[in-house]
Amino acid sequence: MNKMSSPAANPILSLDDVHLKLNSDAGPVHILRGIDLEFNPGETVGVIGPSGSGKTSLLMVIAGLEPATSGKIVAVGQEITTLNEDQLTRFRRDHVGIVFQGFHLVPTMTAIENVALPMEFAGQSDVIDRARHHLLSVGLGERLHHFPGQLSGGEQQRVALARAFGMEPKILLADEPTGSLDHDSGQNIIALLFDLQKRVGTTMILVTHAPDLAGRCERVIRIADGKVADG
Repeated sequence: MNKMSSPAANPILSLDDVHLKLNSDAGPVHILRGIDLEFNPGETVGVIGPSGSGKTSLLMVIAGLEPATSGKIVAVGQEITTLNEDQLTRFRRDHVGIVFQGFHLVPTMTAIENVALPMEFAGQSDVIDRARHHLLSVGLGERLHHFPGQLSGGEQQRVALARAFGMEPKILLADEPTGSLDHDSGQNIIALLFDLQKRVGTTMILVTHAPDLAGRCERVIRIADGKVADG
């Protein structure tokens, strides 16, 4: 396994002593326990570890969807741990793509509308043409006007990929992107995911339970009990 943190003159993302505590009925739960990591521009990083180890929580704090309890996160030159909700929303819109296990498409919108939505929020022009281009790039030229409920799981995840990469994000966070798919569909999605990452030059952080999938990345990080474990 590769080393946990690659040195970089100008990392695109760095985490310095990041902690996350959440309240529960049984009291506070310490989920992340002092994470120190750096990520280089354009690299692919697999994140593995047992269930409940903090893998998804790591992605959540990087995206600013869950505020870190303490520590410092700097992404694309911004210290996101000091941003308010509106600033975090703009940061994600402009710099971060997220692919979930459960697709998270808007069910009342067609494929092309789902892909165009973040472009509209960003005030871009020609969003329908741009969305069409990105759907064609993931092989969905015949499904532009289908709703999520009319698409297979693999097709829905392709829409999600087109949406995530449509803004050409600096950072792509993928949380078990094949977890809801059968083997063949999952393999197709992974091939497409790595192809899009290479094409756009995005830094990709891929959370997975599958060591062989993580091994396709340039670097692998193992999380255990909320900490970065030795490789």
